[in-house]
Amino acid sequence: MTVPAESAESVRQLTTAWRTLVLDREADADVRDLPGIAVRWADSRFGFWNCVTLTEPEAGAESVGHRLDQAADIMRAKKHPGFLWLFEDLLDDEARSALEAAADRAGLRFAFPGTGMAADLPRLPEPAHADLTFTRVRTEEHLRAYADLQSRAYGLPLEECRDGLAGSALWKNGIHAYLAVRGGEAVACAATLAARGRLHVVFVATDPRWQRKGYGEAVTRKALHEGARATGLTRATLHATAAGAPVYPRIGFEPNTPIRFYGLQGTA
Repeated sequence: MTVPAESAESVRQLTTAWRTLVLDREADADVRDLPGIAVRWADSRFGFWNCVTLTEPEAGAESVGHRLDQAADIMRAKKHPGFLWLFEDLLDDEARSALEAAADRAGLRFAFPGTGMAADLPRLPEPAHADLTFTRVRTEEHLRAYADLQSRAYGLPLEECRDGLAGSALWKNGIHAYLAVRGGEAVACAATLAARGRLHVVFVATDPRWQRKGYGEAVTRKALHEGARATGLTRATLHATAAGAPVYPRIGFEPNTPIRFYGLQGTA
């Protein structure tokens, strides 16, 4: 088998973008590239800043089993829980068939699915939505609003989400992060950052009270538009949850590799 180029790109985008994001949260974060494993672990209360992923292409069942054991050991040594991101297209057929049994032996539990996506967006018009204005994240108040949207959208503890963004100079200046505001209330958010010659979309969320109105799509378009205007980049990538995946093809994204997220057995 040969790993599709878009799938390999998706893995590289995770390891590149998360290096920047994790080091922003913790200057001495565990950021390592081991044989077949990338560690991007801030040991934050916000679990998405704690990431391990397998990076070996065309990996067979024996190798994947060994890497899963290693990854689980790394995760157990940390104070706060996080996720193993597993990109299915890196595995050969035998490894895919044996994956769940190998994960169970390593002490890992399947948490939720995701999808890698990418798009070429050479011309991005100025986004507009009749209900919304867009505000770039520049202040601590904006960061709290962004974090609170993550909490409401994904059912995560409020204080953990706030801890994930509080005090970040990167999110105020180095990332194109936007709030969609309706009647003075932040109802959706999205951000892009430059990573390896692409714009990488991160942490899109819509308040559940305001979903299915196009707000998430509109603010994602805004973050892409402003990121592209500032950097000149036209290739974009993202990792979508199952809930968000239907939004992105309307912008021009196409799915590539399925992603499986795992946590340690016995953790929330």
